[in-house]
Amino acid sequence: MKGGKQKISKDTCLQNSRAEPESYAGGQTFIWMTENNLTNADKPKYGLLEQILSPTNLNRAFKRVRSNSGSGGIDKMEVESLQDYLVNNKEKLIQSILDGSYRPNPVRRVEIPKEKGKRKLGIPTVVDRVVQQAIMQVLSPIYEKQFSPSSYGFRPKRSAHQALNKCKSYITDGYIYAVDMDLEKFFDTVNQSKLIEVLSRTVKDGRVISLIHKYLNAGVVIRN
Repeated sequence: MKGGKQKISKDTCLQNSRAEPESYAGGQTFIWMTENNLTNADKPKYGLLEQILSPTNLNRAFKRVRSNSGSGGIDKMEVESLQDYLVNNKEKLIQSILDGSYRPNPVRRVEIPKEKGKRKLGIPTVVDRVVQQAIMQVLSPIYEKQFSPSSYGFRPKRSAHQALNKCKSYITDGYIYAVDMDLEKFFDTVNQSKLIEVLSRTVKDGRVISLIHKYLNAGVVIRN
């Protein structure tokens, strides 16, 4: 029986600059936007990509990115400028994703201290973070039911406290050993072709797979 927790180093283009809170900060919507009005009803959903780009989903993504704050990407746009940008460019952004011409920006590489070294983070632009968040919000419910019941990290309605309680139950059941491991540079060595293959088993909208693939191949900018 393997108990305990697993530490995973993160070095991924899809990683935000900070952890995401469970709740959204209040604020204005970004589709159809004036400063005070609410979004219109969703457009008809013809496929998974249309669900990702629906007004309600994009509004949620915008609010989440704004509430997370964090530093900007290589284009130096900060979260505070995001709403104004989207007010003026929302239609162009959505159309570019629909017609396949959208190209994510490379992420900005930063290093933060960690035990015994530094951790590399990839900081996407704030616009790319909105699109990534929109993708995550649609795909997470699809994949959530496929995860192991023993997995507690970065999942909705799950926490480290629940993992600790599970460990306590193992101890009560008589288990006395735990394995503590760190998958070093895990995201650096993920087989992206295999990842796309696994995603394609569930996600049948090829446009969504193509969009994810673009993020995986967006690249990294390292500045001195």
